[in-house]
Amino acid sequence: MKAIVCPRYGGPEVLEFRDVPIPEPKADEVRVKVLATSVTSGDSRMRAARFPPGMGLIARPFLGWRGPRQPILGTEIAGIVDAVGVGITRYRPGDAVMAFPGGKMGCHAEYRCVAESGPIAPKPDGLSFAKAATLCFGGSTALHFLEVAAVAPGDRVLVIGASGAVGSALVQLARHRGAHVTAVCSARNADLVRGLGAEAVIDHATTDFRGDPGAYDVIFETVGSMTTRDALPLLRPHGRFVAIAAGLRDMLATIGAPGRQGRRVIAGPATERPEHVQQLADLVTGGTLRPVVDGTYAFDDIAAAHAYVDTGRKRGSVAILLDPAARD
Repeated sequence: MKAIVCPRYGGPEVLEFRDVPIPEPKADEVRVKVLATSVTSGDSRMRAARFPPGMGLIARPFLGWRGPRQPILGTEIAGIVDAVGVGITRYRPGDAVMAFPGGKMGCHAEYRCVAESGPIAPKPDGLSFAKAATLCFGGSTALHFLEVAAVAPGDRVLVIGASGAVGSALVQLARHRGAHVTAVCSARNADLVRGLGAEAVIDHATTDFRGDPGAYDVIFETVGSMTTRDALPLLRPHGRFVAIAAGLRDMLATIGAPGRQGRRVIAGPATERPEHVQQLADLVTGGTLRPVVDGTYAFDDIAAAHAYVDTGRKRGSVAILLDPAARD
């Protein structure tokens, strides 16, 4: 099968097409013929070794010194089950599914095996494979941090980077929990985030969103533009600063300090829970959540997709089509 391999850290030009063996499903696995995948901000950061401030020397021993330890990037897929292991009961060849291998990656390839009890669910009827393949990276991250931050009805929530994959999911799901959502994004994305449920929108280019002390119960920082020092004065007592793109200083700030009036910092990677995939599918089916797809690229053009994600201007997600029909 064809796969996109990242043999070393660098720009989009380091990506290579290679022929690699088609994986065989183990006894507890299904094999998915991939019709669509995505290029996320996580893929972009991994390819470029663009780690959060202070995290480079910590990350490289685990992720790879000269290049990614897992050279086939990609965290999410949608496609058709084409083979199953012995004893599989939930899925059969021909089933349309979506899956989120997440940090294990390996999704920028024509086939991917996933455990039957793992992060996989039937694709919702009426949802294109392209949209299904862009649902889980942002959606799973949002579910994790909404739960950890215990967002409740009536909470005033600030989402910084509200038009990205994680931010657009946070806006929708926080609103679904009954929170009042203020979104920070560019002016060109204001209508998008209002349509997702934001009740107030701040254009980061013209308005200083740091100028409203004590205004929020929860701040979600998805792009790394705000530090703990900036965030804490904006929180009410017992407020939570969720540093999703946390650097080392924010990670250390989770330990706590006197004089914070119960304000706390939440940081670190999102826990990838298999049940989140089915939960996201159910939220789409119920009309609570809709994936935002900025654009689609052919598999052959994945380097161009990486270059676009590198600009930091994508709205929602970028889909990669291994089958042109997956767009519809």
